[in-house]
Amino acid sequence: MLAVEVKNLGFRYEDRHVALRDITLAIGEGESVGLIGPNGAGKSTFLLHLNGILPEDAKGEAAVWIYGVPVIKPHLPRIRRDVGLLFQDPEDQLFCPTIFEDVAFGPRQFGLGEKDVEGLVREALAKVDLQGFERRSPHHLSSGEKQRVCLAGLLACRPRILALDEPTRGLDPRGKRLLKTLLRTIEATKIIATHDLELVAELCTRAVVMDEGTIAADGPALTILADEVLMLKHGLEKPHILRHSHPH
Repeated sequence: MLAVEVKNLGFRYEDRHVALRDITLAIGEGESVGLIGPNGAGKSTFLLHLNGILPEDAKGEAAVWIYGVPVIKPHLPRIRRDVGLLFQDPEDQLFCPTIFEDVAFGPRQFGLGEKDVEGLVREALAKVDLQGFERRSPHHLSSGEKQRVCLAGLLACRPRILALDEPTRGLDPRGKRLLKTLLRTIEATKIIATHDLELVAELCTRAVVMDEGTIAADGPALTILADEVLMLKHGLEKPHILRHSHPH
């Protein structure tokens, strides 16, 4: 079953900068896809289309479908329940006085009873290893903890697709390790835009290289990451983790 289907998606910002050109891509349910490429390739812009934060510039016709449902205004509440989007900067996602309120924000939009919301919040915080943090203020946390609170906020909504924008940005090695371990345990389709190529090598089965708003390559993650010519051409480097591996 296709989780995400994108057909001929184009997008330009108001300053006329073309961010996406004719993107066509299909992602199956349960896939883990690394979205890689230089800065300005269009990765973040692409993710913002998956739950309708950025409307496409087509003439009212859908260019993105989530589980067969077109991403157009009437369907957005349902789409946003299915697609959990993690922003690059946790500060863009945390705006409540306590961690409980932040994590509860999403489930409350679905009109759930307070008991159910509490259960979801507790379960989500346990998943990200922040039990007992409910009453704390998000602003006194480390970068890694903030990132995990944001992830808990997504998990509390039980999305079928996680769209993560630079999830390891600003994390120390321990924070990165914790996040990778956590992402391995989450059963959802994952689309991860990242410069952290080690993360792609370890977590993703597929890599999509974006450059200048187009898809430059798409294939098995390790094959793409090991292709030094391709990587250099698009401002990337073969990750460390593959430099030391010898073919068997």
